[in-house]
Amino acid sequence: MAGQVPRVRRSVFAAHPARTLVGAFGAVILLGALVLMLPVSSQGGGTTGFVTALFTSTSAVCVTGLVVVDTGTYWSGFGEGVILALIQVGGFGIMTMASLLALLVSGKLRLRMQLTAQAETKTLGIGDVRRVLLGVAGTTLAIELAVGAWLALRLRFGYDHSIADSTYSGLFHAVSAFNNAGFGLNVDSLTPYAQDPFVTLPVALAVILGGIGFPVLLELLRHRRRKRLGGRRTWSLHTRMTLVTTVALLVTGTVFTCLLEWSNPSTLGRLDWSEKLLNGFFHSAMSRTAGFNAIDIGAMEASTLLMTCTLMFIGGGSAGTAGGIKVTTFAVLAAAIVAEVRGEPDSSVMGRRLAPHVLRQALTVALLAVGLVIAGTLALLTVSSAPLEAVLFEAVSAFGTVGLSTGITADFPASGQLVLILLMFVGRLGPVTLVSALALRERTRRYQLPEERPVIG
Repeated sequence: MAGQVPRVRRSVFAAHPARTLVGAFGAVILLGALVLMLPVSSQGGGTTGFVTALFTSTSAVCVTGLVVVDTGTYWSGFGEGVILALIQVGGFGIMTMASLLALLVSGKLRLRMQLTAQAETKTLGIGDVRRVLLGVAGTTLAIELAVGAWLALRLRFGYDHSIADSTYSGLFHAVSAFNNAGFGLNVDSLTPYAQDPFVTLPVALAVILGGIGFPVLLELLRHRRRKRLGGRRTWSLHTRMTLVTTVALLVTGTVFTCLLEWSNPSTLGRLDWSEKLLNGFFHSAMSRTAGFNAIDIGAMEASTLLMTCTLMFIGGGSAGTAGGIKVTTFAVLAAAIVAEVRGEPDSSVMGRRLAPHVLRQALTVALLAVGLVIAGTLALLTVSSAPLEAVLFEAVSAFGTVGLSTGITADFPASGQLVLILLMFVGRLGPVTLVSALALRERTRRYQLPEERPVIG
């Protein structure tokens, strides 16, 4: 009809930018698997099986750390370089990386790319995307180089490694630690350094900084500059919740690990009291989605494994390199429980009332995560003869993109490894995609349904 304004069709991308994240991660994982299948990627020079390559690529891109072949002995230098690149891209964020490259090359970002980068980095506004991208890149590079240099110096002068080996090993473990990947070059991870705080503490620090999330890191850096210039220091509710919950979980994990493993001769029992505290703290930090271990996970008590599962399921901060349901989700659910027990009509945290849709989103993420872990555990039990606690530990570790294992990962058949691949993929992208989709679908209802109160409990 003449004069009619044409209807603008809303693109799927603009409506659901999180879908692009899923497609981008899937494409990079597949590409990484194809490269790892090449003979040049393995030390033996043979072609790696597709499931093994896919598992390794998924674990690297999803910054998990679970492996079916030993990283340092199976893969060649080229293969290790590919894994390191996949870790860096996966931890930094695929669309964040693409947006940063576009920003550096052309100096500008298209709206679609800004929307996707905003969804991945949890940027509050479109105008903040450019600043956040540059801040994330600078922070990542600074921390990885600092930790890598420290580890290289320690390996060079403390363990008499060559300059080349110490530099390469230091950088590899620094990148893996900050991205919460947990890939190591030693067969037994970091157990040779269990009594060396100059190795374990820098790794733990990198893991914690990477796990609290880029929004928190950038806000801390901004407020540090403001304080130096005499400005007022005020942190957002998200930052305060993340920091308080992270510290509480680190302390809780340290205390319980030490109490439960203090006399276990296969773990902490052989160490003196200061080394027990060191390794209790290190295990607590690694359980927050890092994947390195300095003591034998398979020799831990069943109670310790259950406690570790809880920490792995909670995970780290939002929009960082950690997995799990995230500490803010856990804190919101805890606040809702406290409010209900007290009989208060609203949930509040640190003097702020939580919006009802935040509570619904937290509950949705947590319950769907529980369902996914249970389904994954059931699927793994049907193809494995391992005990329940070991299989459950493996499923939670995969979903939480942690990478800790009792040593049964390689024992699963191809079908079990595919289940773990799915858990790692959904665990890395599920919360981001789900929360973004829920936020985009939020709408106002113009009527109220009749209220009813079913019996609870």
